Amino acid sequence: MGRGRAKAKQVKVARQLKYNSGGTDLERLRDELGVGDPGRLEDDADDLNDGLADRYADYADDYGTGDDDDGSTSGRR
Repeated sequence: MGRGRAKAKQVKVARQLKYNSGGTDLERLRDELGVGDPGRLEDDADDLNDGLADRYADYADDYGTGDDDDGSTSGRR
């Protein structure tokens, strides 16, 4: 006996967690997870994309950008 009260309390807490999800402090969560400023992340991504674009532009210059259709067939279909 006495388990009904404990189970009722657990059900109550579970319902509160499920349905009352409002009030999440996203700034505090960001700080706890150690995620930086979103604007800074976009700048880092832009720098990475620029570096990759430069690298592959050099590759395209070295190997040409013409059609590769020379009439030969590859083994794939």
